[in-house]
Amino acid sequence: MRHGKSARYGRYTGGPDPLAPPIDLTEALHEISEDVMAGYSTEQAMREYLQRGGPGMTGLDELAGRVQKQRRDLLSRHRLDGTLEQVRELLDDAVLEERKQLARDICMDDTDRDFREMQLMNLPDSTAAAVTELSGYDWQSSGAREKYEQIKDLLGREMLDQRFAGMKQALESATDEDRAAISQMLNDLNDLLDKHARGDDTQQDFDDFMARHGDQFPENPQNIEELIDTLAQRSAAAQRMLASMTPEQRQELTEMSNQAFGSPELMDQLSRLDANLQGLRPDEDWTGSEQFEGDQGLGLGDGTGALQDLAELDALAEQLSQSHAGSTLSDVDIEKLGRQLGDDAAASARALAELEQALRDSGLLRRGSTGDLRLSPQAIRRLGKTLLKDLGRLSGRQGQRDTRHAGAAGELTGGTRAWQFGDVEPWNVTRTITNAITRTVSEGHDPRSGLRLSVEDVELQETEARTQAAVALLVDTSFSMAAEGRWLPMKRTALALHQLISTRFRGDELQLINFGRYANPVHIDELTTMAPMYEQGTNLHHGLLLATRFFRKHPSMQPVLLVVTDGEPTAHLMAHGESWFSYPPMPETLHTTVAELDRTRRLKAEVTFFRLGDDPGLEQFLDAMANRVGGKVVSPDVADLGAAVIGEFLHSRDPHFPSSF
Repeated sequence: MRHGKSARYGRYTGGPDPLAPPIDLTEALHEISEDVMAGYSTEQAMREYLQRGGPGMTGLDELAGRVQKQRRDLLSRHRLDGTLEQVRELLDDAVLEERKQLARDICMDDTDRDFREMQLMNLPDSTAAAVTELSGYDWQSSGAREKYEQIKDLLGREMLDQRFAGMKQALESATDEDRAAISQMLNDLNDLLDKHARGDDTQQDFDDFMARHGDQFPENPQNIEELIDTLAQRSAAAQRMLASMTPEQRQELTEMSNQAFGSPELMDQLSRLDANLQGLRPDEDWTGSEQFEGDQGLGLGDGTGALQDLAELDALAEQLSQSHAGSTLSDVDIEKLGRQLGDDAAASARALAELEQALRDSGLLRRGSTGDLRLSPQAIRRLGKTLLKDLGRLSGRQGQRDTRHAGAAGELTGGTRAWQFGDVEPWNVTRTITNAITRTVSEGHDPRSGLRLSVEDVELQETEARTQAAVALLVDTSFSMAAEGRWLPMKRTALALHQLISTRFRGDELQLINFGRYANPVHIDELTTMAPMYEQGTNLHHGLLLATRFFRKHPSMQPVLLVVTDGEPTAHLMAHGESWFSYPPMPETLHTTVAELDRTRRLKAEVTFFRLGDDPGLEQFLDAMANRVGGKVVSPDVADLGAAVIGEFLHSRDPHFPSSF
């Protein structure tokens, strides 16, 4: 505080909280990616995540459930005869007061008293008919007359409150001048709406109307369209309230309406207003109805408000469902949600909308050439990094394996050599400085006066060579992989291996090959988003054929073949390129598969089979295949598949590295 001034602190209301922590997309990306790998489209996976929510974040499903509960509670608490009930009570009180007065008035003519008593005793059972019949009655009791006048005043205020929220309270102590001002407002409003319907109105007409009657519209509309929207929503809700009443209640209310303020003029003005608004906003729901089953009576104004709340809740339910094409959470009306469910619900919806927008803006999701949403390469790298970390620590290995050839960067041999253009090995500082001193002295200079290095002085520390590998990962995508719950672990394995090679063994080449009825080379993002393939056929022959071609494209690299499968070969390629399927496997299928594996042996490939499941035939077949080429068979649990494949790959790159890690 300075110079006597004070400062007030409160919640920031100028938009998103500038001090709020950035949205963490890690959990959302992981959950979305899991669903994508399980077969969902990226758009659907994101929708599913937003529907269920995340840690500490309420999802759309829960918000929608709260909307439906609020709707059920509203209908189960209330009924719509509150105004009729109030009128009946006032009428009963007025008749009772009048009969007491008749009994006390000793000066009254007995014939007149008897006539009045008979008139009061024979009032119709219908409240509306009784109110109408007493409209010309000469009340002897001032208290009874006041009660009857309250009926007319209540009806007038309720009728207005149906169309203009808050009018019932505003006119509670109204004078004749106040009622005249309301009547004038209705006339002016109807004239303005008539003019607008003809297309003859101007903004000035609206401004003039608001200058005269703006205090009657707390919504503060800025133009006639906003004014019409507000009035039409309320008027349509009033019509739905009437439709929700029983036929008897509706008839009673209609018959009493002309008693509002003791004159039918108000209903004429309101009927004209309803007709104008229905013509200008025919798309509003003017004919719907609801089934109220509670015991708390609502007046006409409050009942209309309840119908508006129900319409608002229905709109929120549709927005939260995100069922329309192109829907986003920006469609959700946060203000209405807060009004219906409270600030916590509004905050949850706002957080979900911010998360959705952050996902779209982060670069983790992008539109494909066909317009569909996909995981971006950045997202796939991020997911692969997470999966690789989950599979176990790699102890900071840099991905080299020993061979005893001097040259490329690797383990130090103890020797040195002169630097050549393109070399990146570390300098031997001692040899380099010695060379510089020797050269400086030979040139007749004193090294103590300054020493300058020259390119020819530099010597490098000689290292062992690093062998590059051509790695082919063959993954079975036949029907059984999806049916037995092996689809997702297979994808996680491929993604983790791709991440390992692309970040720690960058000199290696990786080819992913999926094989079902046919085999296909696939990019990692294609495999990640591939839906389960419910086709019969395990064409390992075709997969090995593609792997052999891949190895031959990289003749200077060490071939590494990793095969993940859960079934014996049941298909092979025929001479004309068609796939032949047969179960149980035909001898020809087994023969062609073994023949292709022999070709990888001639290329000196290191072969490992990963057998999933307990099929004895598969176990026998893979054991024979591994023995034939000097390879091995690993039988991991499906949950350990990724760790097994990564471990075997690292072991193939460094025999001293354990197969499991």
